[in-house]
Amino acid sequence: MGQSAALVRLATIGPPVVVGLISFALVARGLQPGLAFWDTAELQVVAPLMGTAHPTGFPTYVLLGWLASVVLQPFGEPAFRMNLFSAISVAVAAGVTVDLVRVLTGSRWIGVVVGLGLTLTPQVWAIGTHAEAHSLHLALLAILLRLLVGWEDRRRAPDDDARRAHADRWLVAATVVFALAVGNHSLTLLLAPAIAVYVLAVEPRIIRRWRLVAGCLGALAITLVVVYLELPLRAGPFRAPLVYGTPDTWDGFRYIVLAEQFRGSVVDPFGNLGGKLNALVTRTDHEFGALKFLIPVGFGVTAIRRPRYALLTGIALFLTVFFAASYDNAAIERYYLGPILIAWTWLGILVGGAVDLVTRGRTFAPGTPAAWLRPIAVAVIAAGVLLTPALFAFSDRARAADRSEDTIAQRWLDSVVDTVEPNAAIVSWWSYSTPLWYGKHIDGRLPGVDIIDDRTRLDEALGSPADVVNRYLDQGRPVYVIRLDDWAPLEEEFVIEHLQMPMPDSLARVVARRDGAS
Repeated sequence: MGQSAALVRLATIGPPVVVGLISFALVARGLQPGLAFWDTAELQVVAPLMGTAHPTGFPTYVLLGWLASVVLQPFGEPAFRMNLFSAISVAVAAGVTVDLVRVLTGSRWIGVVVGLGLTLTPQVWAIGTHAEAHSLHLALLAILLRLLVGWEDRRRAPDDDARRAHADRWLVAATVVFALAVGNHSLTLLLAPAIAVYVLAVEPRIIRRWRLVAGCLGALAITLVVVYLELPLRAGPFRAPLVYGTPDTWDGFRYIVLAEQFRGSVVDPFGNLGGKLNALVTRTDHEFGALKFLIPVGFGVTAIRRPRYALLTGIALFLTVFFAASYDNAAIERYYLGPILIAWTWLGILVGGAVDLVTRGRTFAPGTPAAWLRPIAVAVIAAGVLLTPALFAFSDRARAADRSEDTIAQRWLDSVVDTVEPNAAIVSWWSYSTPLWYGKHIDGRLPGVDIIDDRTRLDEALGSPADVVNRYLDQGRPVYVIRLDDWAPLEEEFVIEHLQMPMPDSLARVVARRDGAS
């Protein structure tokens, strides 16, 4: 009996682990070897220092990233460790998806195919090659869906009092994961209406179960408090070397957590719906190829076979896509990772339904060749249907995701270190500030250098870039500037020498004030 239980457990755990390892191997071969620009570099600095990041602070990522940076120390410098953390997150998402689809379809083989398909999707593959909060968001979403489906299956298990008795633990665990996901990325808030509807669909009388409701609300509150305390603590009494804004004050905390900096980024949500739909079709074609035609069919089959799961994921996908289509800020393609995961589960349910339809009415006696051949046939059919587009495009997708040769940020930082004096001031812009912070706070290679970012100018009321330049010139310090689109006002006031750098026009030296300039 014990040996039989062990085999069942191995059959359950084995496929997710194997797919997770394959996923990690695929993503890790294209890992960026070190430092990057933009938000990636910020996370490569903030997480190892347990600092605070730009809105919404990403405290869950910072805390887990700090832990990963400690555990992964034997594998390289902090920047690489955070890139490795992303690859691990994608591998976890793929492995958990295997088990999620196994539960939804009753077939571990379909789960294996869907887990591999998720990894081979261009945006998923690419997001795992460098430090990214969205890779962790994908992993937490997969875990959240698995816990919710586990709760439903146990709560509605017929004639199984033991499973129903333990079902509530799954919902409480899902609440904790939801809170962690909120602390990682505010996109998670878009899942709240879908989860509320799903919970009511599974347990219409849950409001009367006040102990369960109180337990979930308590778990939510405690987890959020523990996670978000990282912001004021590391900005205040246990101050980190790098802090964004002033989250140790109530106004500053609200500004960071509610992302007030990005107000106005949602542009005309109900306008140009036709254009947004066309853009969504184009994006879906890029991620899924010919499978895009099967996704609506997969949702229809899911609505028949797993109606409550269809309700949960349908609402979640719609709200996320609707928001992302109207959100005008940064690399928005990352916001579609959740819908990509959901669509893959629908495709898995579609294949499961097709297999059940073909084999309806047929029985296979245990131990017979037919009983052994059926799962193999299911795996072949699932792989043939779901993985063919990815396999045909494998080389192109691998090449597009590969960042193993991307060393431009490190080479740029090395050039800056070789150029600027130890007591210089650099009036910088965000994308270039983040690797400079890495050089200063992680590598210790810019001693005495002040990096004045646009955020610094705002928090310390330093005025315009020109005001900052004048401030440091008056102190007799060397001044360098990095700007993107406001060179003209600076060159009207100062004599500026553009320096030879790996990135053209990415660093300039202020030589002197022009005649007549104050």
